Formats: sequence, structure tokens, C-alpha cells
Amino acid sequence: MQTKKEEPGRLESIWVKPARRVPMRPAQSARLIEGRGIEGNVDRGGKRQVTVLDQSAWGAAAAEAGAEGLGPEARRANLVVSGVDLEGSAGNVLRVGNVRLEVHGETRPCERMDEAAAGMRQALDPAWRGGVYATVGQSGEIAVGAPVELVGQ
Repeated sequence: MQTKKEEPGRLESIWVKPARRVPMRPAQSARLIEGRGIEGNVDRGGKRQVTVLDQSAWGAAAAEAGAEGLGPEARRANLVVSGVDLEGSAGNVLRVGNVRLEVHGETRPCERMDEAAAGMRQALDPAWRGGVYATVGQSGEIAVGAPVELVGQ
């Protein structure tokens, strides 16, 4: 639940889901709307407005499942970050650039992960490797490369 280094983490990639069951679309920047989620993303509202995945956790899970080349877009998470440990972060705030995300819980791996690569669901299960879901608590624009920091409530 702390940054792995003293400097902030980094936003590595942004993914937008234009519709259910269609490929994720990469983006260099996005607008996040308080109480709604990512502009242009199909999943808006509720507590799963934005999903966040730790790049190193994804890499470890993919290696464990023998799927090293599998990209994080297969997880269908919106934001991929590095330098921030998301395990146990429910109830905390994740700052991405000037946007405030309120983390509500762990995104549990589902059967679709085994469709992406056999064994991925089990590999994502420990240590919150499947990422977290959050609501947008403060609107703003974000861009790949933005600083990411996990802070208290």
C-alpha cells in the first residue's frame, strides 16, 4: 500500500473500453469526470468507474502463467501504473496527475482471464495482482507519464 520508491509512481498506459466485449483502445490522455469515470468509456457510474492495474504485478502473473508476451490490455483495466503497490489499498486515494481516485477494492480475476491465457486467472489471484477499482473523486485530464501516488483518505 506504499510507493515502492521515494519518488511517485508513473502512469504507464491508458485504455478505454468503447463497448462491452470489444478490444480496449489505447489513449495518450483521457478526461476523468467526478462521479462518472473516463469520458468515452462504456463503464461509467457506480463504484467501478476506473480500474487500475500495477504493471509489475501483471508482469509477474503473466510470467507465472507462461504468457510473458500478453499485454495488460487483456486485463481490460483502464490505467496501468508502475511504482505503486496497490495491494490492500481499499479506502485510500490514488492520485494520478491532478485527478483523485478513491479506491474501493480489489478487482477479482474472472474466467475471461483464462480466455486470454490459460492459468492467468489463478496467477492474478494472490496479492491483488488483478488490480483495483475506484471512483473519480476529482475531475481532470490525465496523460501517460503522469505521476501516481497512493495517499491516505
